[in-house]
Amino acid sequence: MEMAIPSSTWFTAAPHWQWLIVLWFFFGGLAAGCYFFATLIDLFGRPEDRPIARAGYLAVLPCLVVSGIVLIVDLSRPERFWHLLLENHTFQPIFKYWSPMSIGSWVLLAMSFFAVLSFIGALSDTGRVRWAGARQLRPPARLGTAVALIGALLGLWLAGYTGVLLAVTNRPIWADTPLLGLLLLLSAASIAAAFLILLAHRYRWHSPGAAALERIEVWILALELLALIAVVVSLGPAARPWLGAWGVLLIAGPVALGMLLPLALHRRRDWLGARTPAAAALLVLVGGFLLRVVVVMSSEGVHL
Repeated sequence: MEMAIPSSTWFTAAPHWQWLIVLWFFFGGLAAGCYFFATLIDLFGRPEDRPIARAGYLAVLPCLVVSGIVLIVDLSRPERFWHLLLENHTFQPIFKYWSPMSIGSWVLLAMSFFAVLSFIGALSDTGRVRWAGARQLRPPARLGTAVALIGALLGLWLAGYTGVLLAVTNRPIWADTPLLGLLLLLSAASIAAAFLILLAHRYRWHSPGAAALERIEVWILALELLALIAVVVSLGPAARPWLGAWGVLLIAGPVALGMLLPLALHRRRDWLGARTPAAAALLVLVGGFLLRVVVVMSSEGVHL
């Protein structure tokens, strides 16, 4: 589906990002949001909320592994992925502060390091790690608190970074609004909260933390909807690709399924009874994935 549109952006060749990048955006955002909420629950929740926080920590590392794998596979020369971090002749670390891709690679690596520590700390609660020091890697221990806070901050940066990465590609839609980073940050929070709510429902963790996540989810979805409206308004004529098939998918998927219907379910819990939180959470996850499909792929069909 190709379309010529007016844009303030100097067009470059399409990067040909497809499903692998969509998966990276989704799992990277999920990892970032889970780290943030797990830390928030551990620091300010009650003892009975610890299973939810533990699930968040345990989810971060696998999501980052999936993100790393799809990123490497998507490279034209996957075997050279390490060139993003090391100089290929001297093998010294290479950091390009002017390159969002270089910065993102190092942040992803740093976040993975802290995710491993939090993963070990979370496993210690289950008895699967017998090393005594493992319990110090999770709050309320001082070391665990520092690890969780740094990891959560890196996660917040990573969640918004994807929008920045799109903007520097000089592609229409991606570079025609400064708000994609905010939209994807809010979406990362919504899908992570939905994921943890789904786990809490599945394992019957009926704790104050689970109820708080449901309330937070409502506010995040409302803010995400406002952010999406602001993105469309800020795009102006550059939003023309979203007036066709991509627009139909955007309205039917992220907006209707991923935002409006979950908000309605939270308001009218009598519709599905006890299954309401899980149903709403599942819809949010589907909507969050479809949002990334529209954002990533709609620009690919635009030509000068």
